[in-house]
Amino acid sequence: MRAEIKVSGIVQGVGFRPFIYRTAVENGLLGYVQNRGDAHVEIAVEGKRDSIKRFLKDLKEKRPPLARIYDIAVTYNEDKNEFTQFTILKSSEAADLSGSVTPPDVSICDQCASELRNSQNPRHDYFFITCTDCGPRYTIIEKIPYDRPLTTMKDFKMCPFCQREYRDPANRRFHAQTIACPKCGPNVQLADRKGQLIESDDPIRETGRLLEEGHVLAIKGYGGFHVATATTKDEPILRLRTVKHRSQKPLAIMARDLGTVKSFAEVNPKEAELLESYIRPILLLRKSDNYYLSSQIAPGLHNVGVMLPYTGLHFMLFDDVHEPAFVMTSANPPNEPIVTDNAEAVRKLRGVVDYFLFHNRTIAQRCDDSVVRVHGTNTSLIRRSRGYVPEPLNLKWSAGNCVLGVGGELNGTSCVLLKDKAFISQHIGDVENLDTLQFLKSATKHVLRLTNSRPSLIACDLHPRFSTTLLAQDLGKEWDLPVASVQHHYAHAYGLMAEHALNEIVAVVCDGYGYGSDGKAWGGEVLYCTRQGRFSRLGHLEEQPLVGGDLATRYPLRMAAGILSKLADVEKWLRSNSPHLPHGEDEAEIILQQLRKGSPIVTTSCGRVLDAVAAVLGICMERTYEGEPAMKLEAAAVNGRDVLKLEPTIEENVLLTSVLVHEVFSCRRIHSPCDLAFSVQRYLAEGLAEMAVSEAKRLGVNSVGFSGGVAYNEHITKTMRKFVEQSGLRFLVHGLVPAGDGGVSFGQTVAAAWQMDH
Repeated sequence: MRAEIKVSGIVQGVGFRPFIYRTAVENGLLGYVQNRGDAHVEIAVEGKRDSIKRFLKDLKEKRPPLARIYDIAVTYNEDKNEFTQFTILKSSEAADLSGSVTPPDVSICDQCASELRNSQNPRHDYFFITCTDCGPRYTIIEKIPYDRPLTTMKDFKMCPFCQREYRDPANRRFHAQTIACPKCGPNVQLADRKGQLIESDDPIRETGRLLEEGHVLAIKGYGGFHVATATTKDEPILRLRTVKHRSQKPLAIMARDLGTVKSFAEVNPKEAELLESYIRPILLLRKSDNYYLSSQIAPGLHNVGVMLPYTGLHFMLFDDVHEPAFVMTSANPPNEPIVTDNAEAVRKLRGVVDYFLFHNRTIAQRCDDSVVRVHGTNTSLIRRSRGYVPEPLNLKWSAGNCVLGVGGELNGTSCVLLKDKAFISQHIGDVENLDTLQFLKSATKHVLRLTNSRPSLIACDLHPRFSTTLLAQDLGKEWDLPVASVQHHYAHAYGLMAEHALNEIVAVVCDGYGYGSDGKAWGGEVLYCTRQGRFSRLGHLEEQPLVGGDLATRYPLRMAAGILSKLADVEKWLRSNSPHLPHGEDEAEIILQQLRKGSPIVTTSCGRVLDAVAAVLGICMERTYEGEPAMKLEAAAVNGRDVLKLEPTIEENVLLTSVLVHEVFSCRRIHSPCDLAFSVQRYLAEGLAEMAVSEAKRLGVNSVGFSGGVAYNEHITKTMRKFVEQSGLRFLVHGLVPAGDGGVSFGQTVAAAWQMDH
């Protein structure tokens, strides 16, 4: 009997062909396995019927740990007796099928970690030790199929030892494209701040010692450089913040091991599993009562972003030091992409770091670390990048057209929607300058190449002046394609709806800003969306003045003054707080004059209301990074209780917020900031949920969802879930894509595709 098998999924670069070889031989089968250029794997086997049946069962049940099988197509025929053995054929580049899947970068496996420490192993202390089960994939692939000549490992010719393992079907590194050793693979070198190489017998462990001493170093990894320093000393962190112009933004850290993480943070079983998974993301963990690291790592916040080592290099950094963790933050100048090239690193970081730790393998695709938070049983992706990208979302429905979405302006990604799969790019960042825009453009074209796809439509944000909107228009002209605009918050809602395969949804979408279909600044919305392309705005937060426009998003005092001025005389209060404004009393006077005239710009943003409360309570007077006031308000509310017990006031499907902020203002000397912060979040969550539930029942919709950056707030999400579920409806949040703007590109493609289908 003969079986011809086509397997689709993540089946290249994960040890799948060697697995097929061993499985076929164990079952006494003859034939071949071959990587196809469309990233499928083709298998032909001949043998007894029962043997083929066992082979197919093993294929499904015993696949390599990193493999993902989406589909297996089998055709049975009579034996052709054309095989004398089972072989692995050279990969085929001929392909015209779309939807190819490339594996993501993954952490070092346990076997390689053990060999790293084994002094008798030829790869002892080799910083880039890998096998078919681990190591870089996406960041080294230049084009498919995934074979060494098509990756940046092509620059390193295998030595005889590596060649033998590569060709041995019984070896774990059989056809491991990243195979290397100290004799033939990439090497690592220490350099001073000018990029001049420093003689060192052990540059990695020397780097660890320099970090412990309080030096700041740039360390090249899989997808780019990190800037690193000690976590138990304030001085180097403060110096790092000064030169990077990041006065308050939390810094990610890499801890020695899970036991060390538990010494300063609370870790539940699900969080522990995720920390030690092959993805190794940055996980936001609540600081424990015994937190002893520098307060400068995540100032004013109740959580800290932690990851574990995911390369041999990272493990070796901790060998000769007592430091429990190192700051390990992406190395990028303000508003620019992460640095990937050695010469570029010296040029852009020489004023930031004391030393560099280089390696000489080219990074084909820059890729930041992913950021994740666990809410109860739900895993919330904040930044979907290394370890996840470019693995697609497998949808329970299929789009009739291939659509490209280019995302929004902040925390950008792009997305290719192709049939039942959505391929979201790595984290791009804020598209505010040419370098980041070029990164978005190149990453988008790379995803299109890897997936062998060509879009029939490009979707972008409704804002006419966004850089991404202009990019979509340029690509539309270049490729002769139509461009469709999708309102920001509808994109959030459609993404949530598609993720859960719903036909309709009432969605609460809360964030800082989105250009509304009426030209105003939205950000606290209750929306209705259907699979047939129908959508409407059902309700929203009260419109509030943005005094000074964008300045109100940076200085929350402006937002607070605007809201409070509706119900109180704020002159004395604003003047007393004028030292928190860049131009002091002069600026306060200008704000008061603007309030008397009335602000021409208004917003329904939930983020801006949270900002205003943070200012009233003295928690945050200046936003130095996206979401800072709201995040610090959430941290303040962790141990709070509801002291206001204010019932949500809803008038004509508008949740009033002026009365809320005024109540906080009136009670700020009576109640603690943590209790008032808690009360504010409860009011907003219950008020928005009440509107959504009422509208859902009116429309006969049984699902209420929550999306947007505010959905990362654990207290607001938990409160909203309780209200919705007690009302007898399903409550849905994101689990596969970021709730924030990193998921907007996906929602854009969904909205555009469904509108085309109808």
